[in-house]
Amino acid sequence: MAKNLVVIGTQWGDEGKGKIVDWLTDHAEGVVRFQGGHNAGHTLVIGQGSNQKEYKLNLVPSGIIRKNVDCFIGNGVVLDIEHLLHEIKTLENDGIEVKSRLFVSPGCPLILKHHVALDQAREAKREAKIGTTGKGIGPAYEDKVARRSLRVYDLLNPDSFKKKLLEVMDYHNFVLQHYLKQDPIDVNQQFDLSMTHAEKIKPYLADVSQKLYEANAKNKNLLFEGAQGSLLDIDHGTYPYVTSSNCVSGQAAAGAGVGPHMLHYILGITKAYTTRVGGGPFPSELDIESEGAPGNQMSTKGKEIGTVTKRKRRCGWFDAAALKRSAMINSISGLCITKLDVLDGIKKIEICVGYELDGKKIDLLPLGADQVERCKPILIEVDGWSENTFGVKSWDDLPKNAQQYLKTLEKLCEVPIHVVSTGPERDETIVLKHPFE
Repeated sequence: MAKNLVVIGTQWGDEGKGKIVDWLTDHAEGVVRFQGGHNAGHTLVIGQGSNQKEYKLNLVPSGIIRKNVDCFIGNGVVLDIEHLLHEIKTLENDGIEVKSRLFVSPGCPLILKHHVALDQAREAKREAKIGTTGKGIGPAYEDKVARRSLRVYDLLNPDSFKKKLLEVMDYHNFVLQHYLKQDPIDVNQQFDLSMTHAEKIKPYLADVSQKLYEANAKNKNLLFEGAQGSLLDIDHGTYPYVTSSNCVSGQAAAGAGVGPHMLHYILGITKAYTTRVGGGPFPSELDIESEGAPGNQMSTKGKEIGTVTKRKRRCGWFDAAALKRSAMINSISGLCITKLDVLDGIKKIEICVGYELDGKKIDLLPLGADQVERCKPILIEVDGWSENTFGVKSWDDLPKNAQQYLKTLEKLCEVPIHVVSTGPERDETIVLKHPFE
């Protein structure tokens, strides 16, 4: 029987999923994106020294860097075809063969120019900024739920597509002009651009659900690659400071068109500390500007800049109470801890084990953002380590205090740590239990 993995972020995103997916793809024959859009950003570092190459991917699954691995974009992804084509071209310019290995579901909702305009205009109008990337993701998902979305397969029938486009853009242009006070989007220009995209995307279209079912029947290992983080989930995150899709492991089934029985193991990617981009409550947040302070070390040593937004990420101590919420909503089988080396040299490390909320102590992240905003972190202190952990490849070579720190996280979160990533390269990984074995 095939063993299929779902890789998800357990925090507010940016946990280092791209490297882990690439590393795991050594054991997989297919990698699947099942939610989000090009607001996600995965950075892969391949090779060493002068041969080192960095890839920044937004839509194309991370497995594309591996030869002979098929990559799938499922129906749960909202698709900006222009961005996808640019990404494909960049990969091909680097000598990576894409066309025969990338399959796109015709059920993907399209991100069009009016979605981007709406996204940016709304964020500008808000007093309390959500922190959207402004790439049209939210409005595209809104259209999907409102049943007015144009999907990839609509591009194959130009007459029908134009009729639907006129109707939906009449609605959105009204909002742009009369409520948001912005210029309307030209319908004819959007139609012509979409028809150009139609011809270019056709070679990649496939029934992704069927292909995954057939691959599983042939005992091929599949890897389902999440985007963003579980605490940004539209239903289970710190709403409204969330993304517009479901980021939890269960979405792999709906967003790729497979049954839950095809998902065998859930790997939760978790930083050794916590970060967040954009607005929203963050109980264990630290000052990242004061030189020499722990938060500043996390920010600078961790190179905590958003892959997509280029904004500084907010940084804070590891939040075990938030991780327990993630473990609950994802049914996590094991954790992969990343960026442990960022904590090297911090003499005393704190861990958030719960909160004081309205005079009561709790050990689980609350459901609503307003409640999380009122949470005061309850912290415990553990000894840090002075030794270097970057690139360490075995558990026994980790400093004793680093080992103890990880064991403490494991105990607090009630989830076993199966992998520790100690650097961006594939071999900079400590395996305690391989998810595919």
